[in-house]
Amino acid sequence: MTKSRKTGGARRSRERTIRSLFFGVALASIATLFLIALFLFFEGIPIFKEVSVADFIFGKLWYPTDEPPAFGIFPLIAASLAVTLASSVISIPLGVLTALYLAEGASPRVREWVKPIVELLASLPSVVIGFFGMVIVAPFLQQILDIPTGLNLFNASLMLAFMSIPTICSLSEDAIFGVPGELKEASLALGATHWETIARVTVPAAISGICTAVILGMSRAMGETMVVLMVAGGAAMIPTSLFDPVRPMPASIAAEMAEAPFQSEHYYALFATAIVLFLFTLAFNVIAEQISHRYRQVGAATL
Repeated sequence: MTKSRKTGGARRSRERTIRSLFFGVALASIATLFLIALFLFFEGIPIFKEVSVADFIFGKLWYPTDEPPAFGIFPLIAASLAVTLASSVISIPLGVLTALYLAEGASPRVREWVKPIVELLASLPSVVIGFFGMVIVAPFLQQILDIPTGLNLFNASLMLAFMSIPTICSLSEDAIFGVPGELKEASLALGATHWETIARVTVPAAISGICTAVILGMSRAMGETMVVLMVAGGAAMIPTSLFDPVRPMPASIAAEMAEAPFQSEHYYALFATAIVLFLFTLAFNVIAEQISHRYRQVGAATL
């Protein structure tokens, strides 16, 4: 009895240690995020002594080095949203349909070949994708479409789509594989075809994970820096077509931070831009979590 109590006490002590270790790791992650956000706000808020929040967000002129300077980031916000939306139009259908094919349509041998190739895109450095877009895709678009420059919104959207597809595909495939086999078997037993089962049973049951994958892929496109810096064109203007050069927020921060004098108005304006970008990506992730939670509850109630 004494030996059994000692063993049980040691096991509980070990479990408490492991639980405390996991709690410490989670707390460190939360603290890191909090400190990053605190630093951004600490360095970005001083710009609002010189320009109002409304003029900063909705101002249409970004000339931070002129006299007097103009700190309007609306063209940067519009460019970020346009690039994200255009890349999503390309990446969401390709990513979700590829996931459906790999999970439900491909043979095991084909899946073994295709899945690593798709996921290989995720391991490509963004500078390599940007270099490909700048050296290969830009001249091709300029020649084929007869446009002034191939470094534009469309080129950036194509490159960001290539980067988002592995995220959307991988997470969507995991969600589809997570659908209970009993649901599929019941649908087939009632006379539905394989593709009817996919459309009416598998996809609705996996919609929570698919929506999360889509929004996380969009948030990656929103926050990507190197690709848009290399292939978007770098013009701080509101885009009026797919072939206009643009400058999204990450590209502007990366291009100008090294040139901005420390604690100057330009410096503070770039950090304020980073705050706006941080809030956009945070909103994407919160929306993804809310959608995932909502559909999980619906799925649990259905089952």
